Amino acid sequence: MARIAPQARVIDVCHLVPSGDVRRGAAILAQTIPYLPAGVHVGIVDPGTGGARRAVAVEAGDRIFIGPDNGLLSWAIGASGGALAAYEITNTELFLSPVSPTFHGRDVFSPVAAHLCMGRKLAEVGPEMSLERLVSLPSPTSHLREGAVEGEVVSVDRYGNTQLSIPAGDLAALGVRVGDTVGVRLGRRQLALPFRESFSAVPPGDLVAFTDSAGLIALAVNSGDAAQRLGLPPGAHVRLSALP
Repeated sequence: MARIAPQARVIDVCHLVPSGDVRRGAAILAQTIPYLPAGVHVGIVDPGTGGARRAVAVEAGDRIFIGPDNGLLSWAIGASGGALAAYEITNTELFLSPVSPTFHGRDVFSPVAAHLCMGRKLAEVGPEMSLERLVSLPSPTSHLREGAVEGEVVSVDRYGNTQLSIPAGDLAALGVRVGDTVGVRLGRRQLALPFRESFSAVPPGDLVAFTDSAGLIALAVNSGDAAQRLGLPPGAHVRLSALP
């Protein structure tokens, strides 16, 4: 990218997505977008080594998203107001040569993004495709019902912190405030956790619920791994409720 578009400013957001975890990558991208300037955004997370998925360029608002069509871009596209146009990346003139079958990030996605930064038109990357053909991940949900709020684990970071799909506002609607105790149901297990401002508000080794930087409820262990202790993979169902 620096060779093709030397004047472009490159912001490297993250290289810490667990291998093949498309949902984690989608969450990071979507939650980062509000803090990034308008521009061309490249994201690559594959569950394998590329494979038969399309390479796409999607216009959404004042942004262009470049990446594999496996759902990785879908939440960020939604956070940017929705797709306006989509193109399948097929123009080999914009690729590096030769193209490695296992390193499309270097040979396809990055050079295409750099050429767009240099003024190439989006339509030059390849044929326009129907927006309905874009692969989308199911959006994380949060439901208030019967004095509780139900959601799922959106992602688990490298520290084992588990981010839930439950916004802090939904927990507040139940009357839960910082300093209270929140009921956490995980399948047949029922836990009572302190709801604090951060994981550092409890002693090392203790579980805690808090509002993370994306405004979502997260479960953590101070100096530990909540996902491992609780057995909570991405997609696991979680139910929160107010406790006396």
